[in-house]
Amino acid sequence: MFKRFVATALCSALVVSGFSYVHHVDAGPPPHSNAKVENVIFMIPDGYSSSYATNYRHYKGEATILDSMLVGMMKTDSADNRVTDSAAAGTAMATGVKTNNGMVSVTPDGEAVDTILEAANDAGKTTGLVATSTITHATPAVFGAHVESRGSEADIALQLIDEVDVLFGGGKNNFLPKSLGGQQADRHLIEEAKANGYQFVETRDELRSLNGKGDKVLGLFAAGGMAPELDRDETNEPSLAEMTKGAIDTLSKDKQGFFLMVEGSQIDWAGHAHDAAWAMKDSEAFEEAVEEALEFAKKDRKTLVVVAGDHDTGGMTVGGYDEYLSKVEILHDVTATGDYMSSQLNEDRSNAKEILRTYANIDLTSDEEERIHTAGADDIAFTINTIISERAYVGWSTTAHSGVDVPLYAFGPSSDSFSGLLDNTDVPKRIAEAMKIDFAQ
Repeated sequence: MFKRFVATALCSALVVSGFSYVHHVDAGPPPHSNAKVENVIFMIPDGYSSSYATNYRHYKGEATILDSMLVGMMKTDSADNRVTDSAAAGTAMATGVKTNNGMVSVTPDGEAVDTILEAANDAGKTTGLVATSTITHATPAVFGAHVESRGSEADIALQLIDEVDVLFGGGKNNFLPKSLGGQQADRHLIEEAKANGYQFVETRDELRSLNGKGDKVLGLFAAGGMAPELDRDETNEPSLAEMTKGAIDTLSKDKQGFFLMVEGSQIDWAGHAHDAAWAMKDSEAFEEAVEEALEFAKKDRKTLVVVAGDHDTGGMTVGGYDEYLSKVEILHDVTATGDYMSSQLNEDRSNAKEILRTYANIDLTSDEEERIHTAGADDIAFTINTIISERAYVGWSTTAHSGVDVPLYAFGPSSDSFSGLLDNTDVPKRIAEAMKIDFAQ
């Protein structure tokens, strides 16, 4: 039986199903500490629910860093639906106000509402956004932009560049003019940003060479969304942990403190695709980013780290397919996404067995091979993902979101104020209270 870890523990050990799980925690200030919170790192693993947390723990084979930070649960419904999308969920987590699905930091009637990032900015703090999606995607957008449709990413880019000191993610095309293949009508936002004091980087090497130089940085590492963690080695894109560290290095130079939001965007994308290996690998990448945040927070002792998924994606289960089994650990053998594997099939898909053996260590049965051969052109990757999920006994109930409550994690001074069952609108209000900044809605 798993024990709930507490922030004051130096070491917890437990045994589950024959495995010994050991995790060390450097407590830092106790959660009820009155120590001033100067910095907040708000981390959102998009689509991450308790099923993802449990599957990831089994995948890892030991307790995760998040286990030691668990303080409560969070409700996720939006203003117009019990099943939220990322825009409405993010709006609640950024503004403390419910809105309709698809809307970005505006009320259901279209009125803009202040965000916790903007409140931190008004209080003299530096601010940052990090994501593996486009940086103009729904979750990062809600912290620094206000539009009625999450699809208005070119408009979101215009607003972010004026509002946020550090922007790291994908979405370069949303900052370029249409004359250069971008989405802006007639503005080159990257050149404008550079003229206004931003350093611009677009590769992992350029990010690493920054080493905290400069006060404002724009990092756009892909034309659209960044690569899944499974496929990132094929690129020169930084990891989520590297972007998180780079943002902290830059923002922490400000003596008045900072607010940083970090999103593990593609856990959600994997859930929509029923790609269990992608979901676990991006959960691992997110955990590594959390470790970067905690390393800073433990040394700084004035930093609050809050972590919560915005909703569940895919209705993931631990076990499934009418069996009392879970073999999620076999996903370690999967070295590519279903999308990538489908792209490697030849025209008649006669090499399906070879591809699945190479990239997933699976010997297809004749039935599984036939399923791949007969899948529609748009369903090949999904079919591959389904076969792998069946082998790992990771179940799915939808390709959309579900409305279940999600775990809420926190570390540092004031972390105990996030305990219990909270609404997603409570989170930014409690962050503001911890930072002692004005955030009246």
